[in-house]
Amino acid sequence: MFAVTVTFHVKEEFAERFAETVISQARHSLENEIHCHQFDVCTDPSDHKRVFLYELYTDSAAFDGHLKTAHFKDFDSTVNAWIQKKDVNTWYRHEG
Repeated sequence: MFAVTVTFHVKEEFAERFAETVISQARHSLENEIHCHQFDVCTDPSDHKRVFLYELYTDSAAFDGHLKTAHFKDFDSTVNAWIQKKDVNTWYRHEG
């Protein structure tokens, strides 16, 4: 399995809209991408502007496919101006 973690630092004035938009993005990914197995959206309890995603795909090719979907491209272009900083990391999850 291929895991992706993303930490967003969202501008204050967009925090609520970002949360709604990223939750919708997660739902679309899970409903429309057969190789997307998990898509968790988490908010820092002490800082609502800090949002963490944990995504799990069959493999890196499935994640690459995710980045090409219309719903991801729409999400990315919508929230780009709302973000102060974004950190993306990828991981191989060991089964066992």
